[in-house]
Amino acid sequence: MAGNVGLPQTTANALSVLEFAGFPGVPVAAGSPVPLLRPALDAFRVHGESGLGHARLPPPRARPLDVGATDLILDAIGASPREITLVATGPLTNIALAVRRQPSLASQVAEFVIMGGSAGRGNVTAAAEFNIAADPEAAAIVFGAGWRVTMVGLDATLQARVSPVVRERLAGLGRLGSDLLLPSLRGYRADGATAARAGPAGGGPGRSPGPAGPAGEGPAVHDVCALALVAEPGLFGCWPARVEVETAGRWTSGMTVTDFGAPPEARNALVATSVDAARFWDTVIGAWARLPVAQARS
Repeated sequence: MAGNVGLPQTTANALSVLEFAGFPGVPVAAGSPVPLLRPALDAFRVHGESGLGHARLPPPRARPLDVGATDLILDAIGASPREITLVATGPLTNIALAVRRQPSLASQVAEFVIMGGSAGRGNVTAAAEFNIAADPEAAAIVFGAGWRVTMVGLDATLQARVSPVVRERLAGLGRLGSDLLLPSLRGYRADGATAARAGPAGGGPGRSPGPAGPAGEGPAVHDVCALALVAEPGLFGCWPARVEVETAGRWTSGMTVTDFGAPPEARNALVATSVDAARFWDTVIGAWARLPVAQARS
């Protein structure tokens, strides 16, 4: 769906990145162009007009599916019940629409992981992280759908930063590094300023909020963290909690109100609060290095 930039561009980006990486057959469906109830929120100032920073990939040859993202989600999970891990790395509008159409979806996925939210402070406001702030009503539907949401939010993602050492490693990934990863990071804001106290980083519930990641180390790779958790859950420290999404607050709309002390029967989420950054980068870069495009010279 629309998020960092508008829907036509995000759809084209998905197709272009898949073709560039060597996976042209992966189906892509356009999602909702707008949130459920609010005007669209974008992140041009962070990710540039294209949504890919300074990366310039060829226009995609493929076209998106004729069906929308909600249909694709429901059809794919319906065809393989309890076998698919659903991962959301943007606003939760499409997931909410799918849950509205088919409430039993919550019992049909193997696992549901999101990149979004924060147990502490936000990054678009003092209270809210971008993906949740972009459509709080959708997020409230999703967190209340009856499944366990694994929330990989700013508490963990701001600890996974692209340091100068990591940039050197990315430069060794052939065209993947030189044409996509490094250009997409150029000019990308480190975005830790408003999220400098993003929850119990490095520890569990009950600790006082502290810095979410060392300042000045470079930008965080938020979305990658959700996929890394699916691939290797042991990289992250996660804690069960009750998460409610604030939709009405004047200053707190989009806040993921996180109660680590909720009774077990009330907990609806598993919240990532820390990540082993060194192992994270070994895992991620190791996976990227296996792509054919990473072995192609610039």
